[in-house]
Order: sequence, then C-alpha cells, then structure tokens
Amino acid sequence: MNEFRKIIHIDMDAFYASVEQRDHPELKGKPIAVGHAEKRGVVAAASYEARKFGVRSAMASQKALKLCPDLIFVEGRMDVYKEVSAQVHAIFQEYTDLIEPISLDEAFLDVTENKKSIALAVDIAKEIKQRIREELHLVASAGISYNKFLAKVASDYRKPDGLCTIHPDQAQAFIDRLPIEAFWGVGPVTAKKMHQLGIYNGDTLRQCSLDMLNRQFGKAGSLYYDFARGIDNRPVEAVRIRKSIGCEHTLEKDISLSSSVIIELYHVACELVERLERKQFKGSTLTLKIKFNNFTQLTRSQSVNHPLSTLKEILPLAKKLLKGVDYAQHPIRLIGLSVSNPKETDDLVSPSKPEWIQLSLEFQEE
Repeated sequence: MNEFRKIIHIDMDAFYASVEQRDHPELKGKPIAVGHAEKRGVVAAASYEARKFGVRSAMASQKALKLCPDLIFVEGRMDVYKEVSAQVHAIFQEYTDLIEPISLDEAFLDVTENKKSIALAVDIAKEIKQRIREELHLVASAGISYNKFLAKVASDYRKPDGLCTIHPDQAQAFIDRLPIEAFWGVGPVTAKKMHQLGIYNGDTLRQCSLDMLNRQFGKAGSLYYDFARGIDNRPVEAVRIRKSIGCEHTLEKDISLSSSVIIELYHVACELVERLERKQFKGSTLTLKIKFNNFTQLTRSQSVNHPLSTLKEILPLAKKLLKGVDYAQHPIRLIGLSVSNPKETDDLVSPSKPEWIQLSLEFQEE
C-alpha cells in the first residue's frame, strides 16, 4: 500500500462491559449488561456472553432479560470509561498525531507517516492491540486499509479480537462479496429497502447508477456509490467541529396529558440550555425527538436566522415543533431536544485539549 494512505480503525471490543469484567473478576465469563434492569431501563452495552443470547445495546432491559434470564445488570461508570479511553488514546499518540476519535471506544489513525517509522500499518495495529491487552487488560479489534470506510469494515470483520487488512488490490473483490448489512452506515431500515431494490451485497450495489441511488437514498446515495467502488476520500481529521448539543429524558411512566408533556419539555429545554452554555455552543437549528410507548419515534426540526442559546428562544420553538404530535393516542416514553447547524468557526475543538464526541455519517435514518 505504498502509494496509498495507511489507515487503521481501532474498536474496543464490548468496551463498557469489558471494563466492568476487568474490574470485577467475578463477572468474567458471565452475561452482563451495563444499564438498569428496571421496567423502563435500557441496555447501554452487553458482554459477548450476553450477545450470544441476542442482547444488544439500546435494547429495552426487560426484553434483554427475556432473551437471557441470567443476565447480570451493572451500573455504568462513565467517568471510568472516559479515563480508560484516555489511556487507550495515549497509546495511539505514541504512533501518530493524526487520530480521529469517533466515540470513547473507537478511533481512526492515519499512520502513513508514523512516529516509529514502522513500514507496515498491520505491524502498528498488532503493536497497539498487544499493548492494550498487556497494559490495560482489554481487547481491541483493528482494521487496516487505504481509507476510512474499508478500515472500519475490516475492524468489524473478525470481532472480537480481530485483525484484518484489506489491500488495494483485493478491495474490490472483498467489497463485491460483502453483505449490504455490513456496509458502514447501512442499518436495518436501509438494508430492508436495499433488499427490496434487489441490492444484497457490494456487487449488486455497484450495478446501481448514481442517479438511482440519489433518488432512493438522498445525499447518502453518493456515499453508497463510492463505497461500492472502494472510494472514500475523507481524511483522518484530528481537529473536529462539534455538530450538535442535545439531551433526552426517558420517562419513568408514559405520558399523554398535555400539561405533563409541556412540563417535561420544559425540563429538557432547561437542561439543553445549561449544556449549550457550558460548551459555549451556538447553533441555529432546533430538533425535537419523541419516542412513543410502542418504540416508534419521530423528529422535527426548524432553523432560525440567529443562534439559539436561551430558554426564552428555545422553549417556544420546542412547543411549536410539538404541535400536531398525537401523543393523546400514542403516549410518550422519551423526549429529546438538540441544537445543531453551527457556524463554521464555532466550537472548534482545540488540538491541545481534545474533546471526543460521537459523530456519524449523515444517513437518512438509523
């Protein structure tokens, strides 16, 4: 891959659950879930022992317990996970400064020119995996290729404890065989739609025209078109621009009374304003997220021509977005608000004091 970039994607395996099993040896080898077991609880992370039963993150806790009656719930410790993530990133920084965090448990590294002058990216990935195992007593999977899309796919290919390299001369054959569900950004809803269109793998995706994909999937269509051809020109970016600030409340009981909904919306808006002030974030689009008791959800957004930062501005706009939502017939279990669409110069994350936030490709759903 001498003439190509050398990109590594590192993904910590079952990160939160693995940290809990490391710190509590009595949990090793047992099915555990990080989260709350009560009626309205949600699984934040699941160990591989739990995943064998079908338990997954974001699953309702009661459903998880039905799938795995012996499931052990553990209270999450976000401060510990952040500390361990910082230790993982300290290892990364010994090899390169071009590190793009995606979340606490995964990141891209551009090691084309690396601090240790190691010729092969796979050797760097092996070293990093070994150091994470020996120094932190955790397991990571690594994918290596010439762009971010393929490195991400490669890291998922042989989990857990995976190591996979996709060379440029093998990439197209690999992509052609890849099930569409394994493509980065293709979730269950998109996969179902692609199946209806006769798209089942990279080969059938590559047969689709750009025009057809844009019609069916909007701006994500061009990404799918490029991915099917092994094209992803996005660089590994060490400096990130925060895309949004948001918060959401999962309610103890479903609510359908207008007064209760407005009160809860007020509390969410107050928390959002506090976060905006703390992060000094300015955006001009407000998004309302509602999840109903049948787990269906909707989002509504509205943009204004000025930054949104105060309760006086945000609450009336949130109430406006709420109008027309039929929660009398469909009680609400979750309310969320977020502000997005910042100015280009707003909230640049400093390279000297990085803040790692969850970002995603702008796909239509999932």
